[in-house]
Amino acid sequence: MNYVERDSYGMYNGSNPSGPGPRLMGANTLLDNDVYNLQGEKIGDIKEFMLDMQSGHVAYAVLSFGGFLGMGEKLFAVPWKALTLDTKNHRFTMNVSRERLEKAPGFDKNRWPDMSDPRWSSSIHEYYGTPPYSATASAASASSGTPKSSPGTSTGKGY
Repeated sequence: MNYVERDSYGMYNGSNPSGPGPRLMGANTLLDNDVYNLQGEKIGDIKEFMLDMQSGHVAYAVLSFGGFLGMGEKLFAVPWKALTLDTKNHRFTMNVSRERLEKAPGFDKNRWPDMSDPRWSSSIHEYYGTPPYSATASAASASSGTPKSSPGTSTGKGY
């Protein structure tokens, strides 16, 4: 199901052209959205968002990949800036090959990493080629009024 289909409040119905999407979107409508790579292969779907509670910014999207009916699936914390919203196809895209994602650092649902650990965070950002996430920098940006770039303007490195 994509974000348009999950929109039970009419945010994206088109009758209100000044509505919130796609610059501002309901988090619940984005859960379970498909993620594709630039080669057009489905590489997972969004299972969760990790929010920086100081700044209010999305730090990571947690993707699931593989498995069947939740069995054997691998979870990946992907930096928010590695994702791009594809409003034409109502999904997210990510500049990563299927093979690279299969080798990415992941975890299972019963053993989540400490995502606040700076070493863990640095390794994830390095893997996906995104600028390191910093709660301090994010909070400073929020307080200075500097807008966070939207997912549609992501420039993550390709693999």
